[in-house]
Amino acid sequence: MTDTYIESQLFESIDFAVTPLPFGEYDDCTFINCNFGNANLNGFKLIACTFTDCNLSMAQTTKATLRDVKFIGCKIMGLHFESCDQFIFSVSFNNCILNLSSFYKMKMKKMIFHNCTMHEVDFTETDLSAGAFENCDLSGVKFERTNLEKTDFRTAINYSFDPELNKIKKARFSVMGISGLLAKYGIEIAY
Repeated sequence: MTDTYIESQLFESIDFAVTPLPFGEYDDCTFINCNFGNANLNGFKLIACTFTDCNLSMAQTTKATLRDVKFIGCKIMGLHFESCDQFIFSVSFNNCILNLSSFYKMKMKKMIFHNCTMHEVDFTETDLSAGAFENCDLSGVKFERTNLEKTDFRTAINYSFDPELNKIKKARFSVMGISGLLAKYGIEIAY
């Protein structure tokens, strides 16, 4: 199969679930309002690309390269980011829905999630140290054996995890969020 190389191209309102994106490398491309739902992106190289208002739910990303990729206002449900090439993995999320996605065992130091809905996301054994969840809804998120040292949760909501099962030294929390750290004890906190 011949690899396609596409640079600095705009893709707008295309349903890639119907007409698949040609396999290859995409450098500095912009995808706006495109549908990648259940699309096969295995082995694709996406470098410095921006996805705005796209649906990437359940996309297949085995060995996909995501380097300096921005997701803005995207629906990215059920995506297994740990299947991507981890060597140069770097992404950003702003105003995205990441429900049911997984970042299992990933190294994501200093990762900042902005205004994201992240219900039931799996961060088991992930390194999220010195990162932040800014205005994120973390309902049902799984933190287990996760490095959360110096991570900022001050504006996050609905998180609940066991501090004894995670590294949380110097992590930052709001007073309102403390109850999510004490849930396992079954105590009531009055505000």
